[in-house]
Amino acid sequence: MDIQKVLEKIDGINSKDPNIEQFGTESYPKEILYSQRMTEMLFEFVTSPSIPLQVAARGQHIQRWAIPRSDYSMDKKGYMKWRTVLKTYHAELLTELLEEEGAEQSVIDQVRLLISKRKLKTDPESKTLEDVICLVFLKYYFAGFAKKHDEEKVIDIVRKTWAKMTEDGHDAALKLPLDEHELKLIQSALAG
Repeated sequence: MDIQKVLEKIDGINSKDPNIEQFGTESYPKEILYSQRMTEMLFEFVTSPSIPLQVAARGQHIQRWAIPRSDYSMDKKGYMKWRTVLKTYHAELLTELLEEEGAEQSVIDQVRLLISKRKLKTDPESKTLEDVICLVFLKYYFAGFAKKHDEEKVIDIVRKTWAKMTEDGHDAALKLPLDEHELKLIQSALAG
């Protein structure tokens, strides 16, 4: 299996995202930007990530726009249902791509495990992927999230995010280039 071909196929799908995100002076399809940030962070966080970890990081949100959040009730139950449906959808799409490229069943199984998040507490690669997800959120999306929500909610989300991370993830998070306000919110969350 050629990992580059798999990543290119993921990018090809994600480049069709109709949702556009601005970064610097450029505009990008939202999920292509997210997936590339995931890969970048993965390689900053892990020296030699496995092929399944690379595929799962790049494809975690593959074609996410196909299942809009608005299709589910706007409460916690609806959010959880939406996330469950997305995980299955992403795992199926990635399985198809991997099979097309002749991936071994063990690679496919590990990617499915990582995307499903069924073994977050016990599988080392699942823990690594979760750290990378949290680091990408903190580096690229936290500031925007904090501006849209009241401080109490933001602090609660930081606590929940922090609880999902390993000690290595915590160390990496504290080294991110966060502004003074973001660091204050994190410190408030950790103090509580």
